[in-house]
Formats: sequence, C-alpha cells, structure tokens
Amino acid sequence: MKKILFLFGTRPEAIKMAPLIQCFSNDELFDVKVAVTAQHREMLDQVLHFFNINVDYDLNIMKPNQTLHQLTADLISRITDEILLKEHFDYVFVQGDTTTVLASSIAAFYQKIKIVHIEAGLRSNDMHSPFPEEMNRVLTSNLASFHFCPTENSKESLIKENINKNVFVVGNTVIDALLLGLEKVKMIENQFVEKYDFIDFSKKIVLVTCHRRENFGKPFEDICDALLEISSTYSESVEIVYPVHLNPNVKDIAYKKLIAKNIKLISPLDYPDLIWMMSKSNIILTDSGGIQEEAPSLGKPVLVLRYVTERMEGVDAGTAILVGSDKEKIVSETKKLLENNDYYNSISKATNPYGDGTTSEKIKQALLMH
Repeated sequence: MKKILFLFGTRPEAIKMAPLIQCFSNDELFDVKVAVTAQHREMLDQVLHFFNINVDYDLNIMKPNQTLHQLTADLISRITDEILLKEHFDYVFVQGDTTTVLASSIAAFYQKIKIVHIEAGLRSNDMHSPFPEEMNRVLTSNLASFHFCPTENSKESLIKENINKNVFVVGNTVIDALLLGLEKVKMIENQFVEKYDFIDFSKKIVLVTCHRRENFGKPFEDICDALLEISSTYSESVEIVYPVHLNPNVKDIAYKKLIAKNIKLISPLDYPDLIWMMSKSNIILTDSGGIQEEAPSLGKPVLVLRYVTERMEGVDAGTAILVGSDKEKIVSETKKLLENNDYYNSISKATNPYGDGTTSEKIKQALLMH
C-alpha cells in the first residue's frame, strides 16, 4: 500500500485536488492523508465542506501582512516539522503554482519523498507574470518526480526544459471537480434562485472576476471604466455581476467606481455559488486561471483580463479571448458577444481543451503502473 499526502493551501488547489482525493481514497491500494496550509482560510474551508474532505493536518499558516519570504520560510519549516517528520509518505501531491506548492516541494525534496505535480507544465515564459506563480511552477517542475500535464502544450513546455521523465498528458482535474460540483448544485437549485433573487436573470448576465496582482492600480481602474461603459450601453438588457475580492487593492476601487443600477457588486462566491452563477451567465470576464478552464465546459465565452496567460490552449481553441485591461478591447469584444449570435456561438460551442472529467482516474492508473 502506497501512502499519499495531498498538500494544498488555497481554494483553487482544493477544488482541483478534491476529485483526486476522492478517487485515491476509494482505492484500497492507497493510504491517503490530507494536509492544508490554509493560505486562503475561509475560501478553503468552504470547498473542504462542499466536497466532504477530511483534513489530517491543518497548519493555518497565514498572519496579517505576511511577506512572501516569511510565508515561504514558515511553510517549509512547518510542513517539515509538523507533517513530514511525523510519518512516512511515498508521495506528496501538489497542485499548480502557489507558494504552498513551492514550499511543499522543497520540504518533500529535502526528505527525499517523491513529488507528484498536478497541472504541471503551465508556462507564461515571463518570470514576473504571473508573480510569483511562474517561478513557483518552474522550480517545482525541477523537483518533481511525476508531472501530470493538462495538455500537450504543457508537456512540450516541460520537454523544452529537459524535463521528459514521467510526463503524462491527462487533462485537468478542474473539469472533474466541476462535473462533481454541478451534480451537487442541481440538487439545491432553488436555494440559489432564492439567494440571488436581486439579480435579474431575464437579462443577459456578464459575470466578472478580477483579483490578480498584475491588475492592481491603473489596470483595474481601466477595467472598471470598461464595465461602466458596458453597463451604460446595455442598461436595459444586461446585468453585470461582480463578486468582489476582499483585497483592498480591488475592493476599495470597485465599490468607489462601479456605481450603476445594473452592476451588482456582491461578496466573494463560495465554489458552489460560483459554478451555479457561471452556469447562469452569458459571458465571463476574468483574470482567473481556473475559470478559463471551467467556462468552456459550460459553453460560456471567456474574455481574459490578462495580457499573458499560461493557458493559451483555450485561446487557441477559440474558447477564450485575451483582452488584458484594455478598455476599448474589453468593451468591443463584449459588444460583439452581446450583439452577434454567430460570433457568440463560435466561441460558446468550441471544444474545451482541458479535459472530459476522467483526469483523476488517469492519474491514479499512471501511478499504479510505476
């Protein structure tokens, strides 16, 4: 029996780990433990509850105004002392590119434990965008023993870096999680209808999420100006719904600028609320990586509020369009999607390049073969 530790800290990691944890826990060939660092405390807990994930180790690492170097150092030390030195693991699973991923990989490497990197090979090829995620994933790739890539592009990125052993293309577990989540959400549909009765779903819904560091300051103000123009142009036919991130760099400006009858600023959404809201939307404007992957499975066109994305497969497949924080481009592309049905359908019906919901099983089978 192989002993596995799933180690993660943020909501996106938890979402993408959830179907894997379920898949491996249901197999008697694996002894599964779960550890969280709680980089996102409240948002993480919501996902753990939704997917019924039991946590064996909870480091609860975050402190007010913690710097990246403090966080990284604390993570390496506490993961080692409080988890890896307590019991032996054959594999440590990490997902994506957070500070938790890098610190977990370093800690596991120091203990000579095999690192399994989920969603490996994503690259923007710009070490400062996204920051520090690009560095985190490049370094993790050099420490990992197994690399599970979502697409062929990701695999090719690793091969260019001379990483070519135990590299597998399996799709993305975010689609597994989405399909699991939608099944749960459909059973409580009426709860969401009642909860969001202040939103007029008879109008076309433009869902917005925006929170990344690259958009702080003027870029975010430009994005807000674009939203105001869209709301003004389509005041009777469009409702803009924006779950506002709690970071003051976003929240303060959003609540100051985005004042319009058909702009609904709401609190950050729990994962089930988010996937329900995505399913009810017509267009999604986002700087989130996960949503770029999920939305195509729901048939929703995505305008990516970034100039550089490590998820170019969506752009290449026609499911997403890069608009950055360019006000004119955001407005013009949104108008085309709202007014041109053929253009809308060409994007909404494009095939999702990120998988079909079988990624977790593929990862398990690959490990069983090694």
